[in-house]
Amino acid sequence: MENTERQLIETEDEQGNIINFELYDIVEVDGQEYALLLPAEPAEDDEEEELVLMRLSKDGEDYIFESVDDDDEFDKVAEYIETMDEVEE
Repeated sequence: MENTERQLIETEDEQGNIINFELYDIVEVDGQEYALLLPAEPAEDDEEEELVLMRLSKDGEDYIFESVDDDDEFDKVAEYIETMDEVEE
């Protein structure tokens, strides 16, 4: 039986607003871990939920979620994820 417990992540945006996400998966690209997150709140107006990509770093026992601002880094990770999806199909 699979573990169905949701792992909720609470982050703060640049304006100080708290945003809740559900951890979808963690991938590693070039030795760096990245979290794939889904919004914890359902999408409004039949909008498709989009995955959010965040870089993971450790601070002692805690993980820190950081936005990926570098376009090249983001593209590299997104390409890796797309390749994973193709392999699974």
